Amino acid sequence: MEKMDSRKLLFVSLMIFSMFFGAGNLIFPPQLGQLSGTNMLVSMGGFLISAVGLPIIAIAVVAKAGGLHILASRVHPRFALGFTVLIYLSIGPLLGIPRAASLAFEMGISPFLSNTLSESNLPLFIYTLVYFGIAYWLCMTPSKLVDRFGKALTPALLVLIASVFLFSLFKPIGEFAAPIGDYAQFPFLKGFLDGYMTMDAIAALNFGIVISIALKGMGVTEEKNLCQIR
Repeated sequence: MEKMDSRKLLFVSLMIFSMFFGAGNLIFPPQLGQLSGTNMLVSMGGFLISAVGLPIIAIAVVAKAGGLHILASRVHPRFALGFTVLIYLSIGPLLGIPRAASLAFEMGISPFLSNTLSESNLPLFIYTLVYFGIAYWLCMTPSKLVDRFGKALTPALLVLIASVFLFSLFKPIGEFAAPIGDYAQFPFLKGFLDGYMTMDAIAALNFGIVISIALKGMGVTEEKNLCQIR
């Protein structure tokens, strides 16, 4: 079996993490923690299955098949076309793109704007152009994603996440409360649905081939080994 050294494997892992960590991962886990209360562990179990387990399975399947369209073609060519288009639209202009741009702007830019600028749509428009211009530039060279994400962007992201975690750990906003709504009656199922709402499982159907290309660029050439790197 083709092997990767631990350093390359670490960078690939960091790249995958940064590709999946998006707006939904900022929204739903804190919401789950607040609303599930004393049922947090049960809800988190369902969340991890749909937000982590399903994406990992999807990456492996798509990478081994050679792409989403090839995989879906096993059902029917017309199904493959329609399904692929719907997936791209879902994680793109219909859901994923607007959520990614608006959340990043509201959390990183909007709090620092003056009252006059906050009432205008121009800052959001300019930010969106710059934000997705950078995203487009990154996507044009998938073979360099490991270096750009794994060595630079992901470590910075992990530092920020660790800072939020430590601050919340030592200065919590309060004690665990009683679960609210569906978190009280169906904590596992509600957590599972929250995990699916991150859209990671859907995004993995497209990310699988990108990750496959990155692995092939690092010397993993046989299709059967793409899901068995060690």
